[in-house]
Amino acid sequence: MMAKIKVAIIGSGNIGTDLMMKIMRYSKALEMGALVGIDPASDGLERARRLGIATTHEGIEGLQKLPLWEEIGIVFDATSAGAHKRHSSIVTGAGKVMIDLTPAAIGPYVIPVVNGDAHLDAPNVNMVTCGGQATIPIVAAVSSVATVHYAEIVASIASKSAGPGTRANIDEFTETTSKGIEEVGGAAKGKAIIILNPAEPPMLMRDTVFTLSSGAEESEIEVAIEAMVARVNAYVPGYRLKQKVQFERFGSNNPARIPGLGSFEGVKTSVFLEVEGAAHYLPAYAGNLDIMTSAALRIAEKIATRRLQREAA
Repeated sequence: MMAKIKVAIIGSGNIGTDLMMKIMRYSKALEMGALVGIDPASDGLERARRLGIATTHEGIEGLQKLPLWEEIGIVFDATSAGAHKRHSSIVTGAGKVMIDLTPAAIGPYVIPVVNGDAHLDAPNVNMVTCGGQATIPIVAAVSSVATVHYAEIVASIASKSAGPGTRANIDEFTETTSKGIEEVGGAAKGKAIIILNPAEPPMLMRDTVFTLSSGAEESEIEVAIEAMVARVNAYVPGYRLKQKVQFERFGSNNPARIPGLGSFEGVKTSVFLEVEGAAHYLPAYAGNLDIMTSAALRIAEKIATRRLQREAA
């Protein structure tokens, strides 16, 4: 059998538990070592115990006490931005790789299909946000053929899919996603908005991406976007265009005006996305959580594969 890198997940809530299920079901390079929480009665810890996975409800201190701590090579943090700084210091200080699923943004932003190979040796990599994972690839697709002056994204998720960690990190979500739109997506200016939709029955994740660009024809932009959607769909099967890409052209007689940025001539591109979850642990409407765990798994597989190849050389 192929060697694997042992991993731990800090956070036994929705994201951590779903990630555990994905690793156990799909990973060829990762082996579940431990699930870490702070509530001994959490469903995630109970599920891990039934599956024979080591658990602790004493947080990262409990993880350090486990006999397998020395064997762990990669740690996922699915807690909160506030707790992540301390977690990262302990994990990276012990020579392990930290994959951050919070908006703390200590390490470089990583979107698998955009810069997934650029930071495989970083001690800490940040998975931006669910909205970032869904929309930054689209901004990057437009940036690959045009100059993007401005990009704005609106992520609408089912209120039921937003746990305590998500709700506590709304400010960090908008800030981190906006920066990711610029630093990874390539937009000169980015803006992010999140909406918690209380509709019943819960709606699937919906994302809207608006870009204002110049230097490319509509047909070039559309081809780039459709190709990018297919690439994301390869590891998030529920990721898709909700309708055909829409365009609006602005010329000298009717320039687009952006508050604080002035006016420009070019193309406004509107992209409407839907993300349906795989329902491994979470309901299908929780596509926002599914895209985060899928992206984190994708990057962890790349990091583990590189490490295993080096060890074998």
